[in-house]
Amino acid sequence: MNKIVYVEDEPEVGELIAAYLGKHDFDVVVETRGDRAEQTIISEQPDLVMLDIMLPGKDGMTLCRDLRTSWNGPIVLLTSLDSDMNHILALEMGANDYILKTTPPAVLLARLRLHLRQSQQNHSVEEHSSGTAPARLIRFGTLTIDMLNREVTLADEQIPLSTADFDLLWELASHAGKILNRDALLKTLRGVSYDGMDRSIDVAISRLRKKLHDNATEPFRIKTIRNKGYLFAPQAWDTHSE
Repeated sequence: MNKIVYVEDEPEVGELIAAYLGKHDFDVVVETRGDRAEQTIISEQPDLVMLDIMLPGKDGMTLCRDLRTSWNGPIVLLTSLDSDMNHILALEMGANDYILKTTPPAVLLARLRLHLRQSQQNHSVEEHSSGTAPARLIRFGTLTIDMLNREVTLADEQIPLSTADFDLLWELASHAGKILNRDALLKTLRGVSYDGMDRSIDVAISRLRKKLHDNATEPFRIKTIRNKGYLFAPQAWDTHSE
């Protein structure tokens, strides 16, 4: 049984969602205050954290950002605020997903299960058949991506990335030399299809390029392939910058 800490200040909403998820083999702990949530999460050690945005004591965006300094599990923002800017900000703060409360319960359930599967897969790839757990690394020239410690270094410089941005970089690097379109990236990383309007992948790609010292005008490390998608160039990491 998977455990979720759900931070929601409206008791009726928290109880309703907890009851629904409880019928589908989830143990849901509801916390009503943002300023108590971190302690609850440390105490409960859940598999996934779900946050409302408007919370007493500490809002969900700030809470998400603060959690990312000490907790690597999936974080989902569940909110009634239908805003592209809030959606983008949530991803920048380290959230894995941004889901509206109007989303059908079955869809919410599917997306939570997706994030849990991805989290479990990330842990399982760290295990070796011998029973040891060496770091799983991808290296291209001076770039090293360490899945076990979720760290990225470029020419000995440690590159700070949010969980969502790390997952995006890992997906791109794992398919180096192959074009990945927005639909494929969204389905893999968030379990949703590209609707023609979602710009979150584009925003995240821009952030990655800046942090990885790519050329903003003419990217040579993470390339844009017009009308097709993005391509991680495996031979473009021999120097710190161009």
